[in-house]
Amino acid sequence: MKTALLAAVLIVSAVGARAQTRDTGPWWPSPDWGRGDQSGASNRITPDKVLEAVRLVKTGKVYEIGQVYERGMPLFGQRTYALVSPGNPTYAPSGSNRMVGNDEFVCAEIGQVGTQFDGPGHIGMRMTMADGSVKDVYYNGFTGDEMYSPYGLRALGVENVKPIVTRGVLVDVAGYKGLPNLAPRYEVTLADVRGALAREGLSEGDLRPGDALLFRYGWARFWKEPARYSGDAPGIGLEVARWVAGRKASMVGSDQGGTEVSPNPDPNLTSPVHQELITKNGIFIHENLDLSGLAADGVWQFAYVMLPLRIKGATGSPGRPVALV
Repeated sequence: MKTALLAAVLIVSAVGARAQTRDTGPWWPSPDWGRGDQSGASNRITPDKVLEAVRLVKTGKVYEIGQVYERGMPLFGQRTYALVSPGNPTYAPSGSNRMVGNDEFVCAEIGQVGTQFDGPGHIGMRMTMADGSVKDVYYNGFTGDEMYSPYGLRALGVENVKPIVTRGVLVDVAGYKGLPNLAPRYEVTLADVRGALAREGLSEGDLRPGDALLFRYGWARFWKEPARYSGDAPGIGLEVARWVAGRKASMVGSDQGGTEVSPNPDPNLTSPVHQELITKNGIFIHENLDLSGLAADGVWQFAYVMLPLRIKGATGSPGRPVALV
């Protein structure tokens, strides 16, 4: 608690010295899409980008790269996932044909469990504004005052994210290292990323705006061990996150619960990669993927399809992402 409080004070002090206003701040208005944009880097999924992705499909093979939503799966903190079937069956026999049927009731932080897609309203930063007030600020300068309500976000809900059909690139860091999985707390370096790309016959010059960059740490092998999976984990840090932003990706993903190294090597920082990508650059994060099939078959480029559910006011979305080759 004391460490978290110190981190918050340091962040507020550092950014407060620059006296932000709602109209102008260090990451807003968006230099690419202007003030008021709520779609972030999904704006990079243009018709040309979709066609580029489709041209990668040669065999028609579909890779499931998401995990199954089920009771007992790894969850962050005290998040909830529960499914029950009301009645057995839900509908008693009806009509001369004796029709029966089943429903389900799901209770969950539905956008933040299982294979989850972090939307634009998921992560922000508490900071001091020009008038001395302290506000929570999110992507494109939207403040908590504009967003918060007890019934979902009033701005930056995941319904603003456009369908994502784009070129996916697998960055197999575990494979590059010759390991089944990276060690807990290992921070993936930019040298690792470049080495993994080179092993795949690619370079950073081959990456294009709008790409989805998926990092494989080998962590999916622990999915059935929730305590281990949800503990200290490898991931990218700020060095790679800033590199991703420079490449103008539409999103990043990984086979780990937070995508970034956990805990951060700097004990004063909490989830800074999420802030760098989502808050400052509108680049979305897709977590808890299973990239083992792609890696086993040496598939490094593919058409990546993820259609976030249009849940008004939600911070993220479940989904069934696939890679097509």
